Amino acid sequence: MTSIADSSVSIQTTSRSVPSPPCWLGEVTLIVHHLRRQGVLDAICERVRFARRRCGRYEVIDFVAVLFGYAISSERTLEAFYECLHPFAAGFMALFGREQLPARSTLSRFLASLTQTAVEALRALFLEDGLSRPLGKERQTGGLVDRAGRERVVFDIDGTREAARQRALPKTPELPAPQRRLGEVCAPGYTGRKRGEVVRTRTTISQAHTSQWLGSFANPGNGKFREELRRAVAAIQLYSKAHDLPEEQVLLRLDGQYGTGAVLADLAGFSSVMRGKDYTVLDRTEVQSRLHLPPDQQFSRPESDLVRALYDCPDVPVGPTGQRCRVVVATHPASEKKSRVGLTRSGLVYELFFTNLPQGAFTAADVVALYLHRGAFEPVLADEDQEQDPDRWCSHAPCGQEAWQIISQWVWNLRLELGHHLEPTPMRTTEFAPAPEAKEQQAPSSGYGPPTLAAPWKAGRLSGRDFVLQPDGTLRCPANQALSATEQRREADGSLRLVYAARLSQCRPCPLREQCQWHGRTTTKPRRVSLLLHPLPVGSAPLLWRDWSRRQHRRACMGLLRHQRVEVTLPQTTPPEPHNSVGILSRARRAHYRLAWEERLARNARAPTTDRPAIKLFGVPEIFATFLGLPTA
Repeated sequence: MTSIADSSVSIQTTSRSVPSPPCWLGEVTLIVHHLRRQGVLDAICERVRFARRRCGRYEVIDFVAVLFGYAISSERTLEAFYECLHPFAAGFMALFGREQLPARSTLSRFLASLTQTAVEALRALFLEDGLSRPLGKERQTGGLVDRAGRERVVFDIDGTREAARQRALPKTPELPAPQRRLGEVCAPGYTGRKRGEVVRTRTTISQAHTSQWLGSFANPGNGKFREELRRAVAAIQLYSKAHDLPEEQVLLRLDGQYGTGAVLADLAGFSSVMRGKDYTVLDRTEVQSRLHLPPDQQFSRPESDLVRALYDCPDVPVGPTGQRCRVVVATHPASEKKSRVGLTRSGLVYELFFTNLPQGAFTAADVVALYLHRGAFEPVLADEDQEQDPDRWCSHAPCGQEAWQIISQWVWNLRLELGHHLEPTPMRTTEFAPAPEAKEQQAPSSGYGPPTLAAPWKAGRLSGRDFVLQPDGTLRCPANQALSATEQRREADGSLRLVYAARLSQCRPCPLREQCQWHGRTTTKPRRVSLLLHPLPVGSAPLLWRDWSRRQHRRACMGLLRHQRVEVTLPQTTPPEPHNSVGILSRARRAHYRLAWEERLARNARAPTTDRPAIKLFGVPEIFATFLGLPTA
């Protein structure tokens, strides 16, 4: 030891190496202890079974332990994680009741050979664990309260993708065919804003009010979005069953890639909001007729100058099978720059929104606002990328990569759960949309109902109902003549009256003039018909959004021990005892039969007589320690 003394400080150095515990070891200790106390680790040992050669004495629980530690640590690479963990490997594995830490190469072989059966068993355990315990003391899920006072729980289903760079390889006859390491997990596809030649798409399911993950399903390239959607709906059905949610209280928000009529049949009767991409709907007669009438509402957002005109079309058949849904058409003038979404026709950009939400509970503006509120899901994905980055390549095999992503979402949910117990906060309520206001001589804030024409005014005469609204916005009379809109006026109750008139030159020679006009042939004016747009009756309550902060509780759990002292005391290592060949062998052991599952788990299990490592955590509140069942000093 050497020392240097000056007037302000004394500095000493020594050649003895004393590694400091990594900053994430305290959080690993709390989370793993919580998992063991809930019986999750035992369930993994019993239900996630996979036997593979070249994995030594290790079993699934040994590799799951490494993945849990890697996800919690936020280290950029497995190499950096192993480097920090190596001096404390014995204490880390003892948290899981195991003896030795698998090498990185063994972990790689395990992930490369993992089967889909084992992954599905792990996925089922992840979902069961998330549904078995509420976030707080009260079993609250948050929700969206509509204008009729009914509460719904919103789930976001969206895809995220990871692109991979692949350098060009020479292709000459004398060279063998190239073998790409990511050939099984990636394929050519849409890369979005990410650089790369191949991509892997992952569909994620999130509970929008608690920010909990319910699942993750990935496939090469652009993925199999219909198959992944059906699996996501199955996971949401389990959630609704666990929380006693009726089918009508579940609301799904989906990305635009799902906006077809065929997808509507896969939603198991749940309510949904999605952006439509089947623009053939615009050519339907009922939609064209509505587009030539005044819009229901104007929609704008404070952060944008864009003003959309909204047209509400209820009960429109969509897709080849004619799935009926409510279609909201949003239009705005096209700019010089090509619009990223929508279809441009005659200087207007058309956007479609498909939903089956009732008009009496959600106006057209509510539907569009609810879909655009999906933008709040993007920060959740950004936080996931920043804290855990589950899309990074942990394995070059599909099942191994999926196992890693399941563990990453598991850690996210555990942090949320522990954060709610560490810093319990009441559920917050936000006014998502204000209550509709009724003002005289102004357009109703709720939009309009279906257009109505005048009832018969005299027996044997033609009424307004005999005039049919056409796709071009005109009315067609029984004599096959067109009536054009000539006047609009606002009624006292907020209704909008459109007055249509024919040409006098068409009415004079008409053979139906006696039945059509009041004074028959002596009438000096053409026939006029009024079309009324009555205000749409909707609930008088505002839309209310109930949720919790997506970051506060999770970051509270992450930051609790990151800057606190952690003392790790490891037992003295003793040299292994020499192998004693004296003993009675069973016939099964002598014949090298396959080991039973209990025997396989026992090979790397930590013996109860072994000296236990000691980990002392500083900065843990007593109430939180009591909840976890940890003794306090």
